[in-house]
Amino acid sequence: MPGVPDIRFVQLSPATLAALVDGDLAAASAAAGMPLTPYLVEEAWLWRIRLEEVRAEPWRAEWIARAAVADPEGYVVGHGGFHGPPDADGVVEVAYSVAPEHRRRGYAKAMLRSLLERADAHPDVTAVRASIRPDNVGSRRTIAGFGFRKVGEQWDPVDGLEDVYLRPAGRGGS
Repeated sequence: MPGVPDIRFVQLSPATLAALVDGDLAAASAAAGMPLTPYLVEEAWLWRIRLEEVRAEPWRAEWIARAAVADPEGYVVGHGGFHGPPDADGVVEVAYSVAPEHRRRGYAKAMLRSLLERADAHPDVTAVRASIRPDNVGSRRTIAGFGFRKVGEQWDPVDGLEDVYLRPAGRGGS
């Protein structure tokens, strides 16, 4: 599609995650084999959680957040992935974040599109979930047109009230 950025995701090794948690951008970049950004270091809270998960169950690395790289430019614009593997009902929860300096350029939709394609292609995934704070207009706009429907609300200890959206696997829009 003209004007729509391309995104590829780069899996982050445990060594990369540990360096991000430690705030060592140079070591994280070296471990990743590519230049990472201060934005990824700022997200150390996320990498701490994901590192613990991957150390306990290495196979989870396939599902968790990865660096989102703009193609063909080759620079990191944020991160995206899933909260984890499909649950007992086959549901995965999508998560993505764009660095402030790259927002409003289509990267969030490009990340979401790529993540939905991945979920749709996986035989164990039956649906994709998204949880969004009611005041997060940008995220609600991002999921619009991708087949998500609001199915309820939840309380998140960090983000507070969130609307919960669900989209059957294999049935996207956009």
